[in-house]
Amino acid sequence: MLIHNRIPVLRAERNLSRVQLALAVGVNPQTIGFLERGNYTPSLELAFKISRFFNLPMEAVFSPDPFRPLSDQLYEMQRKEA
Repeated sequence: MLIHNRIPVLRAERNLSRVQLALAVGVNPQTIGFLERGNYTPSLELAFKISRFFNLPMEAVFSPDPFRPLSDQLYEMQRKEA
């Protein structure tokens, strides 16, 4: 099963390199690259570590379904408020 993630977006928002994230969660930087490309499914332990690092619930970082672009979600919310 492919697990989708928002790791590249979260790293970019925080100006983090793959190396920095890898050091923080205790994995090889290549592992972060594999995760971002969808070539590797994280263990439950690693998924928790990454989610905790970003201080987000796991379902905000990982999903079995593709994530909708954040811009779509933002504009949908703005239309509902108008």
